[in-house]
Amino acid sequence: MTQDIVILAAGKGSRMKSDFSKVLHKVGGEAMVRRVLSTAAQLNDAQLHLIVGHQGQQVEQACQDFGANIVWQTNPQGTGDALRRAAPSLTADGATLTLYGDVPLIQQDTLERMRALSTPNTLVLLTITLDNPHGYGRIVRNQQGQVTAIVEQKDASAEQLAIQEVNTGILLAPNAKLQDWLAALNNDNAQGEYYLTDIIAMAAEQGVDIVTVEPEYEWEVAGVNDRVQLAALERVWQQQQAETLMRQGASLMDPSRIDIRGTLTTGQDCIIDINCVFEGNVTLGKNVEVGPNCVLKNCTVADNTIIKANTMIEDSQVGDACDLGPFARLRPGTVLADKAKIGNFVETKKAHIGAGSKVNHLSYIGDTTMGAGVNVGAGTITCNYDGVNKFQTIIGDGVFVGSNTSLVAPVEVQQGATIAAGSTITKNVAADQLAFGRAKQMNKNGWARPTKQEK
Repeated sequence: MTQDIVILAAGKGSRMKSDFSKVLHKVGGEAMVRRVLSTAAQLNDAQLHLIVGHQGQQVEQACQDFGANIVWQTNPQGTGDALRRAAPSLTADGATLTLYGDVPLIQQDTLERMRALSTPNTLVLLTITLDNPHGYGRIVRNQQGQVTAIVEQKDASAEQLAIQEVNTGILLAPNAKLQDWLAALNNDNAQGEYYLTDIIAMAAEQGVDIVTVEPEYEWEVAGVNDRVQLAALERVWQQQQAETLMRQGASLMDPSRIDIRGTLTTGQDCIIDINCVFEGNVTLGKNVEVGPNCVLKNCTVADNTIIKANTMIEDSQVGDACDLGPFARLRPGTVLADKAKIGNFVETKKAHIGAGSKVNHLSYIGDTTMGAGVNVGAGTITCNYDGVNKFQTIIGDGVFVGSNTSLVAPVEVQQGATIAAGSTITKNVAADQLAFGRAKQMNKNGWARPTKQEK
């Protein structure tokens, strides 16, 4: 059967106390609703429908790359009302899976198990048994153990409130029957809303098979209503990522102090110290060591590289056996060849640093192509910006750049040249030349130091 997937994302989320839609708040660096859409999109033959309402334009714009059918639910009146808005778009002979934009960690395997039970005469419920079921709709079964209804918390009797099996809200229903059930819904309940759960009793009365599936993990069906719950799910997500990395051969000095806000891939025997943040897509090779308090974003790091404490790497490529930091910053466009060294308080941007070259201390290297075996002294700056345009600095193999040098681009220093410390270089330097450009030093005898004037 064709699989319609309806994601409910129209709620106001007033308890978030935010100017942004609740479902756009992030878990693991990804908006909650985008996580749900990503999982749903992995199911075969999936037709995505996204229900939006409050701040719906924000949600629609944030999710436009999924190509989902956008359905507006203005003046929302419950989950049943949301599905009724989507009903005209559902395929006649398919089945509809209902998901929620604020339940971000539902797993594909769980949804696949639900799909495996789906037939034209079967309604599949995702339920879970909780020690404390307060706030959830209860699953009502008859003496034969068959599901007969779902009763919401506010409408439940004392006997029903004692039931521990609860509704997660996620269900899979055949569209041919769902259309009739949705049309028959009413809002005669404590909330004055159209409950999607009311279709369970209708299905039972018609003799439809109602089967249940439980998720492997309770956190799969945990929803977010406020920032406290959001933070709790963030920790769950991070713990899952940490456990995966360790099982794949990485060592984490403290698994509770790592944040992965995207995708992190590690080779064997990587070591990651505390308080590191990984954003976007990050790949670490074998035997990479990442010191404490580092931030890596959209970068690749080859084998055997050491990244010392408080180093930041963004949109860059790092070669094999490099040595970075502490307190280094690789900005977008940086490419380091094998065995390059970027030391403390060095910043690079759009810089290609050759094999074995060293920029050890207190320097800025931007818009630069640097050859192999170059040594750059402390305090060196490539002056690449004239206030309007950026210009290139080219440094050949084996160049020695003395400390406190300013290379005013566009400029080229050819292979084997030496730049004297304290120079300002504005003209090209030929191979093997010594270049120096300093103001003339003058010494004056008998000079009297200034004295402090009395007020």
